[in-house]
Amino acid sequence: MCYGDDLADDYADDDEKASSPPPAQMNCNGVFLTYAFTERTKELPYLKNVSAQSWAFKSSATIVNTGLQVVKGWKIFIGFQHREILVSANNAVLVDGAGDFPANVSKGATLAGYPTADLETSVDTAADYTKMSVQIDFTGTMFGMKEKAIPLPKSIRLVNDGWKCPKLTKYSTYMYSCCRLDPKYKKKNANSGKYAAKQYGDVNFMYDVLKSYEGSYQAQVTIDNNNPLSCFDNWNLTWEWMRGEFIYSMRGAYTRKIDYSECIFGLQGQYLSGFDFSQAMNCQKNPVISDLPLKRANDSNVGLIPYCCRDGSILSPVMDKSKARSIFQLRVYKIPPDVSKTILYPPQNWNITSLVSAQYKCGPPTRVDPTSFPDADGLDAQTYAVASWQVVCNMTKPEKKHAKCCVSFTAYYSDAAVPCSTCACGCDDINTDKCNPDAKALALPTDALLVPAENRTLKIKAYAALKHKQISKRLPCPDNCGVSVNWHLISDHKGGWTARMTLFNWGDTPFKDWFAAVQFKKAFAGYSDVYSFNATKLSSPKNTIFIHSLKGLEYLVAEVNGSSSSKPRVPGKQQSVIGFTKKNIVGLNVKKGDGFPSKVFFNGAECALPGSFPNAATTSVSSMAVVFLSVVTSLLMMTDRFL
Repeated sequence: MCYGDDLADDYADDDEKASSPPPAQMNCNGVFLTYAFTERTKELPYLKNVSAQSWAFKSSATIVNTGLQVVKGWKIFIGFQHREILVSANNAVLVDGAGDFPANVSKGATLAGYPTADLETSVDTAADYTKMSVQIDFTGTMFGMKEKAIPLPKSIRLVNDGWKCPKLTKYSTYMYSCCRLDPKYKKKNANSGKYAAKQYGDVNFMYDVLKSYEGSYQAQVTIDNNNPLSCFDNWNLTWEWMRGEFIYSMRGAYTRKIDYSECIFGLQGQYLSGFDFSQAMNCQKNPVISDLPLKRANDSNVGLIPYCCRDGSILSPVMDKSKARSIFQLRVYKIPPDVSKTILYPPQNWNITSLVSAQYKCGPPTRVDPTSFPDADGLDAQTYAVASWQVVCNMTKPEKKHAKCCVSFTAYYSDAAVPCSTCACGCDDINTDKCNPDAKALALPTDALLVPAENRTLKIKAYAALKHKQISKRLPCPDNCGVSVNWHLISDHKGGWTARMTLFNWGDTPFKDWFAAVQFKKAFAGYSDVYSFNATKLSSPKNTIFIHSLKGLEYLVAEVNGSSSSKPRVPGKQQSVIGFTKKNIVGLNVKKGDGFPSKVFFNGAECALPGSFPNAATTSVSSMAVVFLSVVTSLLMMTDRFL
């Protein structure tokens, strides 16, 4: 059942008003954006519940450069608001980690131009609309609309730096906006070259074509980690080939799947009928690329690339700037009609992941001026790439129940631990019939933090009985995190206070060259020393202490079996006392929360924090016992370093 014609009749009067876009476009000195709803059709199954009924829809958006300045690397945001799922969009790609189609864009979508990334001016092209404008045609699915309703998005805007789209004009099936450059905007990294200026995010990629041939080219990928709180352990890089390209060979990295069958049965086999694919490394549209192990660094066949072959390790620049970069090279083959050595397209939809790290949103590849390199023969000269593109990625805050690490709080004045929150790192792998994923985490005896979640049930029940508290038979689900951090307040006195930070690795993989960071709202200025770690005060982000291991203790080892089959598994663990003063800090209340970090990071991943602080009312031990336990803890700390 298609409603496109009926809707057009129902809103004929409004469509006559919508004939105003041509004059509106002519009066726009900037970038003129439009979005037009075309039609929608009810999808199977037909449901009585309006909110659950799905509809197939078609729409289009146009971007026209009506100004006097070339728009380089255009990007638009469309504020979809009807639980839309985009199935296709021509002349554009989804960015900011949205992935490939079909894509859930219910919170809006940012799209970038592909293959036309730049919009020329009318003056420079003699009003050639093929060079100064782009039309994007959408197909997708939406939910929850009555039959006569018109599903326009909430907003459309150009998201390039320095542009403002202040006024949005809406009709029944059509909306438009004229975006203009902000006169107060000052360009950063201004570039007078032919292409866009380089930008700098948390992680930057350069895709440099070093040599170009008929039907193939050689490229180099450079990964630069710029954020002090970013790092990668066993990194995996993915992207999407858009025009049938495939990876023939690589140096400094490899694809997780080495298989050429997709070339034989795909477009590559049809167009390159006489080609020997048996030596091709990978023919996937979305390859997964990993760093080579250290032992292959000097391999004459696949190594001998600077900054390669470190087992997927890219460190924070605070730890070692020379190890905050990774490089690999690849030979790429193309298919018709792109075989000319002058036709070059970079892959799209870049994303990088790691064992435990932040999640990143990556923009589209942006053409920049060719990268220069020192002459390979040692001459006082520079060589240049044939063509270069840059991809900028930035760290994102994890969504609730999607963290990769979590934090528990304990204190000398309380015998209860405030544990990591329920399902802090997700409950997808847990049988929720046996535990409650929505219940608040229960207070634990502090020794329960030393054993895996599956071994805490008896301790939780015994502690609840001791405190005369009723608990449900269906206990809250565990945090399900592979890494946890305990922050324990050791002491609080007139001149200062101390805390102990303990890192737990509950996984099967050790972390080499790990780091952690803690951020405070008030206490940062009083930081004085850390005793068993290295630590640095960062200027950015503000109020942050960067912590990493001492030399010789770079590994946070994996979880191991207990001393006997009846004993629980033992996590990898490192810990240190951290000292603070109260000098020149007004209003500091350590027990009320100022003695606990407001943010905690492990290897770049922001950890989930508990929802409360230890309560002094839960204590049941004497002050003498507290002193004794503190002394024992200190002794254990000292000996733990040498075990």
